[in-house]
Amino acid sequence: MKRFHVNLTVKDIEKSVAFYNELFATEPTVQKDDYAKWMLDDPYVNFSISTKGENAGIDHIGIQANDVEELADIRERLTKADSPIFDQEDVNCCYADSKKAWIRDPDGVAWETFHTAGQTTNYGDDTAPERARLEENPKPSAACCG
Repeated sequence: MKRFHVNLTVKDIEKSVAFYNELFATEPTVQKDDYAKWMLDDPYVNFSISTKGENAGIDHIGIQANDVEELADIRERLTKADSPIFDQEDVNCCYADSKKAWIRDPDGVAWETFHTAGQTTNYGDDTAPERARLEENPKPSAACCG
């Protein structure tokens, strides 16, 4: 079963962790000085916050696959969305080793699809490289032959 993913950029990690601990009635499964993640079962979501983004608020949303086969299925569907896809193989990001595919929806919302293979001790690659790549082609043209 795929897990919905939401990542927010926050200004104050301590205040935000305290707020979301109360909201979710549980502690984060991962907590660092600049990042926290709750792997919730109700609702079934991977909810993370970080101080790494440029603007406070929703940074990106996504779908976390349980295995590489499920990720491949999601990736195949993305190819039909008529938007540029940015693939990342074996990336270390958000204290995890992952395989990812990024895409933007027609309104420019960044979607991350990924499978996590394991945890790491450092934050790793910032999302700036893939975000910059997506910014080059933020959304498909409204024209049918654009």
